[in-house]
Amino acid sequence: MELAKLSNEEEGDAMANGSLMKEICHGKVIINDGYDPTDSMSTEREEFLPHPSGKKTIQFTDFDGKTSFGMSAFNLSNSIMGSGILGLAYAMSNTGIIVFVILLISIAMLSAYSIHLLLRSAGFVGERAYEKLGLKAFGQPGKVLAAVIISLHNTGAMSSYLYIVKYELPLVIQAFLRLEETNRMWYLNGNYLIVIVSVLVILPLALMRQLGYLGYTSGFSLTCMVFFLISLIYKKFQIPCPLPIPGNISMVPPAGTNHTLSEQCTAKLFTINPQTAYTIPILAFAFVCHPEVLPIYTELRSPTKERMQRVANVSILSMFVMYLLTALFGYLTFYGDVETELLHTFVKVDPLDTLILCVRLAVLVAVTLTVPVVLFPIRRALQQLLFPRKTFHWVRHTGIAVVLLICVNLLVIFVPNIRDIFGVIGATTAPSLIFILPGMFYVRIVPNDKEPLKSRPKIQAAGFATIGLIFMVMSLSFIFREWTSGNGGSHVGGH
Repeated sequence: MELAKLSNEEEGDAMANGSLMKEICHGKVIINDGYDPTDSMSTEREEFLPHPSGKKTIQFTDFDGKTSFGMSAFNLSNSIMGSGILGLAYAMSNTGIIVFVILLISIAMLSAYSIHLLLRSAGFVGERAYEKLGLKAFGQPGKVLAAVIISLHNTGAMSSYLYIVKYELPLVIQAFLRLEETNRMWYLNGNYLIVIVSVLVILPLALMRQLGYLGYTSGFSLTCMVFFLISLIYKKFQIPCPLPIPGNISMVPPAGTNHTLSEQCTAKLFTINPQTAYTIPILAFAFVCHPEVLPIYTELRSPTKERMQRVANVSILSMFVMYLLTALFGYLTFYGDVETELLHTFVKVDPLDTLILCVRLAVLVAVTLTVPVVLFPIRRALQQLLFPRKTFHWVRHTGIAVVLLICVNLLVIFVPNIRDIFGVIGATTAPSLIFILPGMFYVRIVPNDKEPLKSRPKIQAAGFATIGLIFMVMSLSFIFREWTSGNGGSHVGGH
């Protein structure tokens, strides 16, 4: 690839600063290890000048990506699809079908716009790291803030996934083996199981040098969730409404309740109840994937803003379809009887149903394979904070992954009420990652001579950040309201 020519003065500045040293050999650019990635101005001068021949020059110098479009879409889709998918049917039951669809479309579009802000900001900085956007926008405090928010949010996500493994895997094993509830064998202890899963499955995947290598496991994880969706659609036509009453084999409803049962088995288009307000933050955070966007962009082959935006659009669209179908068929199966976690409702109907057991196992596999994808941004954030000028080293790469998994395992094993804490963390970090930081970064990073403060794009970005503040206040108020009412922690803000 050819290099855009610099003026003698610009070449002298770049060499004098020691920020960018290059050798031009047979038309190719070789970047020396002495390159300082924090010098964004020299990066912009070198990489964003138009080439006289009209050909596109290299946009970024931080990494030469080799991951294909499809693998990148798998990884981003897998990072979007969290455990919250099991609560979408409950959300639909509290909003109605039409309101739910409108909200889901709106939030999917907002998420795509948020990624657009991130990618455009990254283009001006010349780096594809959330922490470096914070550095460019607000200096060292912005870099630290971005790294801390990413670490807290993804640690909470990892903990929530391992909680599912801890509590669901023993029940699935017990059901498959048809064991009595009084059985106390070690392989039914959730604490042992999460350690085994972490060592045998999660850690080897987390040791991959590049996130792109996880595209295959992300694809398998998504396949498991497709199996979950197909099984859900099949069960819609197998489970009667109203639900079978335990002990009532004939399932004949009691006399005088026909009208009530008729209402119970009718889908509602619009619903307003005390739980409706709680579903809005849950849906708002359904497309959280922003900590993974820039790492995936870093490893994308032939990286351009348009190409990465297409990756994001494909991922968001595919998850939108999966979310919508899961919520719709889950709701149309149980209507008003659907619980906050969809699989629990199936278990109440028939805890030993073989298909449902397979579905529960598939969900466990999908959740487990998501953990390494979520771990990568935390490790990258810690490296940016603690070792910003260090090159890749296997000992450091491995050590950070091992320490992170040990810490998360200890949290899940010894702190049974950690969900309440991460409920608050999720309610603050999720709107920060989706709305607040992308909007504020865009306003601060894009030069005023390119887009004045009163220009339409910057006003939209500022309004976008304001929406995030509103969501944060709403989520925290709902959580604290539940705490004060004695109903326990909220799931609002979880992923």
